[in-house]
Amino acid sequence: MGQAGRYLGQSLRLMVGMPDYDAYLSHMERTHPDQAPMSYEAFFQERLEARYGSRTGKCC
Repeated sequence: MGQAGRYLGQSLRLMVGMPDYDAYLSHMERTHPDQAPMSYEAFFQERLEARYGSRTGKCC
């Protein structure tokens, strides 16, 4: 049940566009152990910019 709840929570966050910081931390630990992970605030800001961009220089 615990694993299923975790997957459900992750799926719900992805559906509404909320980034998954825990998944990011696991990824960094697994694939980039030599790099320090971003803080939650920096991660969240980076995800917002990646999703919405700065909107400067665009016509729409």
